[in-house]
Amino acid sequence: MKRLLAYFNDLFCLFFPELCAACGQNLFRNEKIICTNCLYHLPRTNFHNDPQNKMARQLWGRFPFEQAAAFVYFQKGNRVQNLMHQLKYNKKPEVGVRIGELYAWQLLRSEGWKKADLIIPIPLHPKRLKKRGYNQSEQISKGMAAVLKLPLSTQNLIRTENTESQTKKSRFARYENLKDAFIIKNSFELVQKHIILVDDVMTTGATMEACSIELLKIEGLKVSICTLAYAE
Repeated sequence: MKRLLAYFNDLFCLFFPELCAACGQNLFRNEKIICTNCLYHLPRTNFHNDPQNKMARQLWGRFPFEQAAAFVYFQKGNRVQNLMHQLKYNKKPEVGVRIGELYAWQLLRSEGWKKADLIIPIPLHPKRLKKRGYNQSEQISKGMAAVLKLPLSTQNLIRTENTESQTKKSRFARYENLKDAFIIKNSFELVQKHIILVDDVMTTGATMEACSIELLKIEGLKVSICTLAYAE
């Protein structure tokens, strides 16, 4: 029976092949979402091993945080951009879950990341969430939470303003655009907690700054910053 199922699966894949989200090549039977070649060549940052990494330094002095890290570097035209496009615009939430899993396995080797209590993804405004169908940061967080065995909170940090595009704004303008865009619900649930705040890509860090400043109003709360990609 197993051989028969494997045969039909191979036949199905022949006509409806699963493609790598990074390069578009056919996946082999034991590959999941991303092919082995792309996994090997992902531009990993290894920021989680360096408390003074460039992402952390970029955030120094803006708000207090425990640690900051990103999984891979984002550059135009590289595999990471392809993955992000699949995740955000091609209705492929499973890409976020898969990469979240991969990153979490790395974080497990770093003691600091094991001390967190829960994971909170950067929220989308309800209008944008309805249009996309899912929150890409939440998908990344799901993969991380499963591996790190941490609860995932999507009800405490809420986005109340559907801000305009941030792409061409300066760091200060981005923060001004976002500083009143988030609120906290049931803040008592986060008292004395250490949270991992998760986003897809960090550029200026304005979104992380706005969210963290709001969260840090809660008594005893500590925040660590984690993103899928870091844009150089």
